[in-house]
Amino acid sequence: MSKDFVATARRVLELEARTLTELVAAVDGTFSEACERLLNCHGRVIVTGMGKSGHIGNKIAATLASTGTPSFFVHPAEASHGDLGMITSDDAVIALSNSGETAEVLTILPVIKRKGATLIGITGRPDSTLARLADVHLLVAAREEACPLNLAPTSSTTAALAMGDALAIALLEARGFTAEDFALSHPGGALGRRLLLTVDDVMHSGDKLPTVPASATLAEALLEMTRKGLGMTTVLDGQGLLAGIFTDGDLRRMLDRNIDVRQAAIADVMSRNPVTIASGHLAAEALKIMESRKINGLVVCNAQHQPLGALNMHDLLRAGVV
Repeated sequence: MSKDFVATARRVLELEARTLTELVAAVDGTFSEACERLLNCHGRVIVTGMGKSGHIGNKIAATLASTGTPSFFVHPAEASHGDLGMITSDDAVIALSNSGETAEVLTILPVIKRKGATLIGITGRPDSTLARLADVHLLVAAREEACPLNLAPTSSTTAALAMGDALAIALLEARGFTAEDFALSHPGGALGRRLLLTVDDVMHSGDKLPTVPASATLAEALLEMTRKGLGMTTVLDGQGLLAGIFTDGDLRRMLDRNIDVRQAAIADVMSRNPVTIASGHLAAEALKIMESRKINGLVVCNAQHQPLGALNMHDLLRAGVV
């Protein structure tokens, strides 16, 4: 039997989109109250839920944790067998259940209430047990599941996930959470690398930094460039300060001028007053400078203009900054 998969996909997406549109209109002051309670929580935000609600709860806890609200997920069945010890009176609990009557969740509610933890319920039924016992109830109702049998949690779980995202982002904004804060929770990701890596982490320094004195010949400078493999060399004055640089690009331009490579002095062909970056700056700033100036290498200097290291675009690529 032929199936129109595209038509099914569109029907599911349209139905779930409609559910979210209806959820937008249903958001009211209880959402603000939930946010205030979570902001005033001195402990952790514990998320719990069974089955598909549990999967959504895991995602909500992860999103909260990565956006400035310390949070973790507790399985309600495991909670009944010891994990309730993770919850204290300083914590807030977000319990998810579409029906509001999930047995495993209801079993742990009396203990949560007795501990004095704030309880926020997310359900699709305002008259349910969880809704009545919660300090704050967020109604996340779906008129119809995307499942043609109206059984498999689809629209309802999408709505619950979206409500969790709304809570996380509202708290993020209220805390003034920044991209730098986000990077601290994601040091292994691309954003973390862009926001945490400094030029000091990437640059070639010490014996790996190509350097020649201003008295060197061009031939000597080319040998240094070949040994160090950066496509450039720094040129130092008598005090060890940066007098200029010489790059592969300078060499190509110099050859167009018919200069004798064997006889030329590096001081006559180097680029004076090169673009530099100070130690401690972000590698992402180095990338921005290199892109805007259309250069492939950059020298890192201290306040006295003494070269500390050098990096090129390949270094930034390897570091994942690009």
